[in-house]
This record gives sequence, C-alpha cells and structure tokens, in this order.
Amino acid sequence: MSEQKNGQSRRDFLLRTIAIAPVMAVGTAGIGALESRSVLAADNTSSLDAPARDYQPTWFTAEEFAFITAAVAQLIPKDERGPGALEAGVPEYIDRQMSTPYATGSNWYMQGPFTPDVDKDFGYQLPLVPRQIYRLGIAEANQQSQKLYGKVFAELTPAQHIEFLTALEAGKVEFQQLPSKTFFSFLLQNTREGFFSDPIHGGNQGLVGWKLINFPGARADFMDWVERGERYPLPPVSIRGERS
Repeated sequence: MSEQKNGQSRRDFLLRTIAIAPVMAVGTAGIGALESRSVLAADNTSSLDAPARDYQPTWFTAEEFAFITAAVAQLIPKDERGPGALEAGVPEYIDRQMSTPYATGSNWYMQGPFTPDVDKDFGYQLPLVPRQIYRLGIAEANQQSQKLYGKVFAELTPAQHIEFLTALEAGKVEFQQLPSKTFFSFLLQNTREGFFSDPIHGGNQGLVGWKLINFPGARADFMDWVERGERYPLPPVSIRGERS
C-alpha cells in the first residue's frame, strides 16, 4: 500500500505479484507488454475516465459499499495507463461474490480447532467466512477511522485512505473480532480477482484488466503466440463475446 514499492507504483507492484491464470497463460509476451508504458497508455487513454456502470449493492449496506468503493479505488488506482478498480466495476464484483458459495464458506472445512497463530504454515485459521470477515471488518475499520480521523473511512481524503489501508495491511490497526491484516488480505485478493475476472462476474468491465496485461481472454486458441515473445495482436474477448 505504500505509494512506491522498490521504486514502482502500486499498480506496478500489483502487476508484478499477481499469481493468476491470465498472466501464466500469456507468458513472456504478457509480462513484456507491461513494461511498455507508451503502448498501454495509447491503448487505454480513451477509456481512462469511463465510469463503471451504475450498480446498487444487493448484500452490502450503503455504508459498507461506500467503504468498498473508497478502498478499491486506492488498491488499484487509475493512472496514465488505464482505468483502476473503481472504473472496472470491482465494487460490483465483490458485492456479487457475497451471494456465492464462496462467501458462505459452503465448500470450506469449518470445524475446529482454530489456531490463528499458525496460519503462516497451515493457511486460514479463523472460524469466519468471507461474509463475516467483510461485515465485521468494515464495521471495525470505520470505528477505528472515527477514532483516528473523526470520520468513517469513505469520508477521508485520499492521503488518509492510503495511510489507513497501509496500517491495515501491516496489522497495526487494532480490531476486536478479527485481525485487521486478515481483513485487508481478503479485500486485496478480491480486488485483484475483480479487476482480472471475466466481466460475467461483474468486474473487469470493458475488459480493462485484460487489456492491461494483454490477455486474450476467452478466445478459442492463442497458444501458438505464447512462446513467440511478441505482443498478441488481437483484443481480448469475454465469455459472452464482448470485445474491448
């Protein structure tokens, strides 16, 4: 969450650390494309300020959705190379995920014992499913924001947003019902997913995430390009046939 990590912007850090299928699929051609700021800027300039479609949350409350909206805008901000998470519709993606089996932990093993102190070795160790993590985490984040700044998170300045999210990431904000670091990790992971998912799930609207990494999307066959070390020449296509 720092403004720069090893001399790179937050967007650079995100792109260099994502571990999702699209990046693996495009191989060196995709990673090479990320280095070309001029090409990406030219591809995305026309849609840089394009807003996400209007959306009313179906699971989050208005206050919770305001938190999500403000947070993702800082986690993947728009810049000269293209739209960020907000413009890509990531808040819609996260809200829609709260109505899936993932959000209720229906396919998770949720029996004890729970030992949070060993999560680095054995994975997630809390008796909370994503719905609970978001509901409790947002409430506690807003409470701590009120204490620190006199306002809920959504009402803070961009600089205060970054400062507070950085503290969450480092686990320096004291939550009572779950570690603030755990809440931040879920928020960041779901933001990444929403930015690079197929638009059928609500995020990556306009295919902006795929355009940024030069991922062909749901095209039937592009494997002959993977080892060529060249930028893939065709725009991405979504499952529904949408083209950027």
